[in-house]
Amino acid sequence: MRPIPTRARALAAAAAVSVVAGGGAVAMATSASAAAGCRVNYTVNQWNTGFTGNVTVTNLGDAISGGWNLTWTWPGNQTITQGWSASISQSGQNVTATNPSWAASLPTNGTANFGFNGSFSGTNTAPASFTLNGTVCTGSVPSGSPSSSPSSSPSSSPSSSPSTSPSNPTDPGTRVDNPYAGSKGYVNPEWKAKAESVAGGNRVSNTPTAVWIDRIAAINGTTGSSSNGSMGVRDHLDEALEQGAGYIQFVIYNLPGRDCAALASNGELKPDELPRYKTEYIDPIAAIQGDAKYRSLRIINIVEIDSLPNLVTNTSGQPGGTATCDTMKANGGYVQGIGYALQKLGALGNTYNYVDAAHHGWIGWDSNFGPTADIMLEAARASGNVKNVHGFITNTANYSALREPFVQPTTTVNGQSVRQSKWIDWNMYTDELTFAQAFRNRLVSIGFDSGIGMLIDTSRNGWGGSARPTAASTSTDVNTFVNESRIDRRIHAGNWCNQSGAGLGERPTANPASGIDAYVWVKPPGESDGSSKLIPNNEGKGFDQMCDPTYTGNARNGNSMSGALPDAPISGAWFPAQFQQLMQNAYPPLS
Repeated sequence: MRPIPTRARALAAAAAVSVVAGGGAVAMATSASAAAGCRVNYTVNQWNTGFTGNVTVTNLGDAISGGWNLTWTWPGNQTITQGWSASISQSGQNVTATNPSWAASLPTNGTANFGFNGSFSGTNTAPASFTLNGTVCTGSVPSGSPSSSPSSSPSSSPSSSPSTSPSNPTDPGTRVDNPYAGSKGYVNPEWKAKAESVAGGNRVSNTPTAVWIDRIAAINGTTGSSSNGSMGVRDHLDEALEQGAGYIQFVIYNLPGRDCAALASNGELKPDELPRYKTEYIDPIAAIQGDAKYRSLRIINIVEIDSLPNLVTNTSGQPGGTATCDTMKANGGYVQGIGYALQKLGALGNTYNYVDAAHHGWIGWDSNFGPTADIMLEAARASGNVKNVHGFITNTANYSALREPFVQPTTTVNGQSVRQSKWIDWNMYTDELTFAQAFRNRLVSIGFDSGIGMLIDTSRNGWGGSARPTAASTSTDVNTFVNESRIDRRIHAGNWCNQSGAGLGERPTANPASGIDAYVWVKPPGESDGSSKLIPNNEGKGFDQMCDPTYTGNARNGNSMSGALPDAPISGAWFPAQFQQLMQNAYPPLS
């Protein structure tokens, strides 16, 4: 289900702690390079005596051009052990984070995001305040300053765990900026039962996951199906009300000619069956979601995985281009189908559409990055209003690491850029968070609403266990350095099917970083990506060699082994061996 790029911690449940400094906003320094005004969002995931911190600073004042530094003082004995996306130093309780060399500027309304790992004993209390370029952050812009109109960062509200926070506190049917914030997520009882059928699965079985509507029959629920449960869309919505959930997530996934470059998840509708997609698939879903009894729910629709980017990267003239992708580009089925889905679902007052935006290992090159954003705008305009798109999601059902603390595009080894390595292959990005933030900026720049937020699927990108690097390699060979330093342990970044060694990633969390609405588990862990061998079925699920552990690859994955697990069932079916491995290799780890 995951097309390939086109270029040759003990934690029962992570404690999510969020502090927005200055009681909701943070003011920035007056200095030679900045006027007063900024906001800092500080979030923590912690376990036992360790924690990961994320800091986002938004400049609400004049542009900073000569570099910036953010300082704070720990109230306890916290010690930073490593950091990324900033140079971080600590003396006693005092910490200074300085801009990296490639990001010395911080424009008005611009943001900088960095993170770190640390240790502590006792209570991990957040810093009382932050200071930017010498001035204490106060939470407002001083009267009379050149830039006196604060603007909100897309992720400026405190983060909370969607799986534990209270249900929707807002008026029913009223859209909010971030549907995940302060809202309890729906737990699919069918997935929960599967998870608890595997030893230790009860540790994560109450995590919100998405419901996949991957064929027409799934709208009303199926009996005896390998990859869909007996519950239909209305059943799940009724159960969400029963649970007192604030939000529920659906994956809208049944385009004509679906997944034109990957056989494992080809769909039931032929390339020319756009009318059926509209009348037999989208219309019934919209009718059910539009029932007034569900107005208290925030209904989040993840719209059509693995579609639009295929029209950029997997058509004729691209390595591994396919005739089906050519057809879908020529007939406009993807653009018009997604446009129709956005229009019908976007017309409901309590729905939130997030369009799939691939992942860094697919469209991270300049040649793919811009054109993919452009075709997404085309599909949004086909809906009649770009505001039918509430945001975008990256890394859906994929394995790309959230952060690569030891390997960034600016890293050099023995005078060579790591971008030269076989693994990175000149990609402009090495991790999903950096990519998602950059792609959001691009989308806004071409015409999408400035309030759009990003989601990142972290269901299978933890890559924990004994193979997880804890420090950068000391090798002076660029390929060896990258392979020994990278968190993502796949053989090739283009490998997408049932990857061996993968682990559960960050638990679903709202507002984890600048521009990111939430980390989510859209792909329910333990559901197969595709069968290891041909398995006849009546669900439209084909066999893709990338799911065969003996397959030696093709041009799209550098002729590398597939890295797939053996004995996998068809896509969407329960794969207990995979689920067990995902728990074993979870990062942050499970207790």
